[in-house]
Amino acid sequence: MKYTFDIVGVSPVLHFFNQQQQSQRQSQHQGIEYLGSHICTLDAFLESLETIPAKWGWELDRVVDTVIQFWVHNSDSINYWKRRLTDAGRDNLLVARVADFTALQAEFESLLNKNE
Repeated sequence: MKYTFDIVGVSPVLHFFNQQQQSQRQSQHQGIEYLGSHICTLDAFLESLETIPAKWGWELDRVVDTVIQFWVHNSDSINYWKRRLTDAGRDNLLVARVADFTALQAEFESLLNKNE
């Protein structure tokens, strides 16, 4: 299985929590998870991954490697989001998406089909 990881934005804590609750109730995004962290560090995101692989049957080592590879190859993006998180203030989270590549592709395709 192939995975993808990306930082997608900054969100108020309450909004992120509400989105997570809605996502769990609908469970339509199987294979896609959004992670929130108060700090922009590799360790923070790796720690937030601990419960996800069991939920989707993911291979933890490959998911961790995907996140590490993102961190190694995207320092400009990481620094950008670190500044945005600092600018946003304490009541906000940095939001990242980790996904099974196939599930993310299907999600994007379904979004495109809805707009046709």
